[in-house]
Amino acid sequence: MLLSSVVLGVLATAGPAQADACYTWSRTLSQGASGADVTALQIRVAGYPGYGGVLAIDGSYGPATAAAVKRFQSAYGLAADGVAGPATFSKIYALQDDDCTPAHFSYAELNTCNTTWAGGAVSAATAKSNALRTMWKLEALRHALGDAPIRVTSGFRSTACNAAVGGASTSRHLYGDAADLGAGSHSLCTMAQQARNHGFNGILGPGYPDHNDHTHVDHRPSRYWSAPNCGI
Repeated sequence: MLLSSVVLGVLATAGPAQADACYTWSRTLSQGASGADVTALQIRVAGYPGYGGVLAIDGSYGPATAAAVKRFQSAYGLAADGVAGPATFSKIYALQDDDCTPAHFSYAELNTCNTTWAGGAVSAATAKSNALRTMWKLEALRHALGDAPIRVTSGFRSTACNAAVGGASTSRHLYGDAADLGAGSHSLCTMAQQARNHGFNGILGPGYPDHNDHTHVDHRPSRYWSAPNCGI
């Protein structure tokens, strides 16, 4: 009985257990914290900034990060206190694969151009990092829409790939931070309207030139939303 109590005590006070091959948080995070572990958390909750918001991925746990954590917690039925502890991390572990991508999206989906992520407007490493951030926002969008699949039809493009499909020379696809979503489980307008809550500065959809067959989301520096047929 004594041994059992000791073991239970160790389990109760230990930090989050290694959940997969991606990343393990070793401390509870709250406002005032900073560091690489905060950055890793921000990437995963960046899809919960609130309507029209964009969460800065800066490694500083301020009020905006706390609010995003609260929304993430609420979305998954956790105690919404804005503090990232074992329960929050456990949910993130359950959502991510060993390569740090969210469970329902993959690098292959976000790169139909080549496997090196090279040849765009930024370095290959930056393009791939941008795509990871996009995927976590898409995961939040997917969950908000009832966890039905979302079909990605285009992601990162090299300059050559972009030209081949007639993309604009300034396309955000060249940065790896854009995704085109095709109709399927949800209408294009449903996705465009809901995307306003999930950290996308760029949203283009039906009614915008050349976007009647897909909804486009991206991370451009300032907000530009246009999907006139969807009331946006």
